[in-house]
Parts: sequence; C-alpha cells; structure tokens
Amino acid sequence: MDFGIATAVTDEGIRPHVLAAALEEKGFDSLYLPEHSHIPVSRESPYPGGELPRGALRNLDPFVALAAAATVTSKLRLGTAVALMIQRDLFYTAKEIASLDLLSDGRVVFGVGAGWNIEEMRNHGVDPRTRGALLTEQLQALKAIWTQDEAEFHGKHVDFDPVYSWPKPVRKPHPPIYVAGQGPAGLKRLAEHADGWLPHAATPPEELRRVRSWLAGQGREDVRISVFGAPADPDLLRGLVEAGVDEVSLILPTLPEAETLESLDKLAKTIEPLRA
Repeated sequence: MDFGIATAVTDEGIRPHVLAAALEEKGFDSLYLPEHSHIPVSRESPYPGGELPRGALRNLDPFVALAAAATVTSKLRLGTAVALMIQRDLFYTAKEIASLDLLSDGRVVFGVGAGWNIEEMRNHGVDPRTRGALLTEQLQALKAIWTQDEAEFHGKHVDFDPVYSWPKPVRKPHPPIYVAGQGPAGLKRLAEHADGWLPHAATPPEELRRVRSWLAGQGREDVRISVFGAPADPDLLRGLVEAGVDEVSLILPTLPEAETLESLDKLAKTIEPLRA
C-alpha cells in the first residue's frame, strides 16, 4: 500500500516546495492538496468535519502549489483532494492540469468532488441542485480535450464545438481522475468516469470491501481506492491495509516549517512497519 500526505498549504505554513522535497526524501508516495476559491463570510453550509479548519480559509491555489512541488521532486505524485471542478472554467482547468502533468513528467492525480459549501458554489454561478450532473459532464469533456486534437462535447450542462487545446498531458490516455462521494450518484460517477475513489478515512473497512466488490461487478477491477485524510492511528491503518486499499493519505496539520518536518518524521515512523 502507498502512503501520501493530505494537507492544506497556506500562507502561514511550510512552503509547498520545501514540503514536497521532504516528503520524497522520507519515502512518501504522494501529496494531496484541497481547494477553495474563497469562503463566504455569511453562510449556512456546515463543514462536513465539524469546525471549519483555518486552512480552508487560507489555502494556496492547489495547481500553483503543486507546480512548485514538481520542480523539486521526481517521483512524488501530485494530487488534488479535492478540486472543486464545478466552480472552475473547463478550458483553463484542462490546460492547467495538462501543463502540470507535462512539467512533472506525468505525475498528476486529479481528485475532484461536488463540493459542500453551497454559498461558495452559488458565488460562482453554480446551481447546487445540478452540481453532480455538471461535474459528470465536465469530466467527460476534460477527457475529450486531453485526448483529441479537435475536441468537442455536447451535453446539457457543457456544450462546445470543436476546439484546439495544447499541451496534451504526458500521462496516457490522460491523468488519472479520482472522485470523492459515497452515495449512489457518486459511486455511479466513479464506475463510469473515474480511475480512482477518494473515500474519507471514517469509511468502515466493510464498506471499502463492498464498493471494491461492486466495482468488480461493473467491470472496474482497475479502480484504485485512495483513502483520504487518515489520522496516524496504527490500528486504523492496519485495518485499511487488511481491507486492501491501494493508498492512504495521512492528514498533516498546517504548521511552520520546523514543526512540519518534525511531524513528518513521526508519520514516517508510524507507517514504516506497515510497508513490510
């Protein structure tokens, strides 16, 4: 099983290039960064994990931060968990990801979710009621842009005639797309349009096994399961190993450089016995 780090890189903590270099040096396999364009001051949407973390207010743009990480690493996978695709321009996002994939020699993992902050998505002109259907069409359209010289797409929410868009990603046929979501609609999107699943760390092992079996029944034995944001609990991690997940990203608090490097040393020691 692979081990990565999930964290919010902000203006108050360790810089992304320093973090990434340390992760690769200490043997971690991946780095996953979240995304919020902003957080509305007046809102009703509760944060799924309880109290809104400070990192959600101050996170750097994930693709800028991952580009910095790419310059000092050669093996570390560079991912989003999650990018809020429904709030993004389709064509700029396709180019950003393809550019990052080119500059990193094919190390991008594009993790996406439908989002939880209703007020944030409304500020982007997104109807929360149709965000799932929009995301599904966006993923289909991204694949067309990445793989076709003259790409076009005609759906209910995304519609465009043939376009040129370069660079194309290095990873073929395209960077792997991981999706979050554990309800029926999210799992349907996973089976039909994604390469990996991003369940949260509280997902019971029996549910992970059930979804793995269900995916196999859909002809999708190739889908990777990457559990996101797990605490450094040896018992929990052993359970995930036994459940057969492919990757776990450990949650890393946003801290200054020296404290972050100390935390990484502790995390590396925690996972060392599990790599055997």
